[in-house]
Amino acid sequence: MSMNEKELLERDEKRDIGQELLTAIRDVKAGRYGAKYVIEPNAIVATRVRCGLSQSQFANALNISTRTLQQWEQGRRQPSGAAETLLKIVARHPEVLREVTGAL
Repeated sequence: MSMNEKELLERDEKRDIGQELLTAIRDVKAGRYGAKYVIEPNAIVATRVRCGLSQSQFANALNISTRTLQQWEQGRRQPSGAAETLLKIVARHPEVLREVTGAL
């Protein structure tokens, strides 16, 4: 089941990652190693992964700082304007980023 960006943002707004991590640590300490937690990547992470690039490579290709990309991927900030449009294009055609920037 694939979620669109709006659904991902709505889901993530309701999450408490800190609490999820604390619960996972408590499970491990209690010997419950079989518990699985699935954290789906957001659309920006998924786009970067489809491009086959690290955070620093992807940020470099977009001409932004790695920290800015990390904040986008963590949902702390949202790209706007040209960056948002570029990400939509790259999401549909990951090969474009490599073509425009050359082999990274």
